[in-house]
Amino acid sequence: MEGKLYICATPIGNLEDITLRVLNVLKDVNFIAAEDTRHTIKLLNHYEIKNRLVSYHEHNEKKRSGEIIEKLLSGESCALVSDAGMPGISDPGAIIIQEAIKNNIEIIVLPGATAFVPALVMSGFDTEKFVFEGFLPSKKGEKSKALEKLVYEARTMIFYESPHRLTDTLKAMIKAFSARQVSVSREITKKFEETVRGDLGEVLAYFEAKDIKGEFVLVVKGSEESIPEPSIDIEKALRDLINEGMTKKDAVNHLVKTYKLNKNEVYQKSLQI
Repeated sequence: MEGKLYICATPIGNLEDITLRVLNVLKDVNFIAAEDTRHTIKLLNHYEIKNRLVSYHEHNEKKRSGEIIEKLLSGESCALVSDAGMPGISDPGAIIIQEAIKNNIEIIVLPGATAFVPALVMSGFDTEKFVFEGFLPSKKGEKSKALEKLVYEARTMIFYESPHRLTDTLKAMIKAFSARQVSVSREITKKFEETVRGDLGEVLAYFEAKDIKGEFVLVVKGSEESIPEPSIDIEKALRDLINEGMTKKDAVNHLVKTYKLNKNEVYQKSLQI
């Protein structure tokens, strides 16, 4: 096991949702890099695993990655775990994985629990094609812009959200998606696991009447509408704006924003001018 980086999925709630392979690796590596050592020690104690822990979280990720890479290059093995689920999926992990690749260190990913998969399956929506969006921006304006880009997304969309931002996010989705169908799951695999389905307005009303607790996965049905064809002559509109004094770049950006056009299509038209 020398010099290898093991990416280990850990339970997202129920401690029994862990593979025998992960347990063996947690026992055998030289040390474990954990998002929160206080959280991980509970898992290790439950399975009577005694091993060295180092912290690896979003605030020390860059510095600690370098330290861990040095240990891996010297022949030690490391298991990377987050508080729940798969490291690197809306959790720390991407930086050290990139550094390990740069240093030709072998990376072994051990599969296991991930919150968005059971939430997607429970939604009843299309599972053949879907897109994982993770956490939306916290600022209202940035969140609205992110959702506007997804209005015509035909694939099932999956989002993570925290309890204190849930209702604001549902309101933003109503503004962007109108009465789109949504499935909201919380506390997956835990005692108070719950999934609420309905249109966005119905689900918002349900949670506004509740004391909101837990971590949430929002699964939104994909759009059944295709992107509307532009109702303007793009090349003529570009020429008119340029003749009025706009730069070509500004004219492209203006049309894209005003008419919600495909930027690449407008850009290609601008090359003909």
